[in-house]
Amino acid sequence: MTQHGFYYDATRCTGCKTCQLACSDRYDLPTSYFYRHVFEYSGGDWKTEADGTVTTDAFVYHTSVSCNHCDDATCVKVCPTGAMHKDGETGIVEVDSNKCIGCGYCVMSCPYNAPTVDRDKGHSVKCDGCHARVSEGKKPICVEACSTRALEFGPIEELRKEYKGDADVAPLPSPEYTKPNLVIKKCVRSKASDDKSGTLSNRWEVM
Repeated sequence: MTQHGFYYDATRCTGCKTCQLACSDRYDLPTSYFYRHVFEYSGGDWKTEADGTVTTDAFVYHTSVSCNHCDDATCVKVCPTGAMHKDGETGIVEVDSNKCIGCGYCVMSCPYNAPTVDRDKGHSVKCDGCHARVSEGKKPICVEACSTRALEFGPIEELRKEYKGDADVAPLPSPEYTKPNLVIKKCVRSKASDDKSGTLSNRWEVM
């Protein structure tokens, strides 16, 4: 198996959410959920010094995340029917709609908020790495749509070798939990996963 995953460059991302919307348009998703989320993490403050000058340690940055097709995927581990599974060739986590009963265990277990139970369809849905497009030699729609080229997709070992990053970035959980196949190039103000100095500014959008 050649495990595939995503690379994300936080130094390029402007938070425009084109990746998110392109995915939604391509798969005709309802307005109630997305396959990709763009997190906005911010913190810091302004301080007036004794001499009247003002300094700041304020920060804000974005992190674009879909399903990370984790090595130790909790959604796969808790699925009672085997519907949630890893593809034997690409390592992509997929949903077998014929087996899924819509119990929602995958939704509750995923620390990245990747799967959703579509009640109209009666089963879970999520990012599958645009498997059909990739099998035709194309890029995932989120990668193709990104105007700043902040996203890439491919064999994760190649991405890690080229970019040498990890997924230890707030507000994401520590990568030690599920071993996500995600490589992130951090920006100057990026914080580690256990950071408490900032807050998720757009929680209502992504949770």
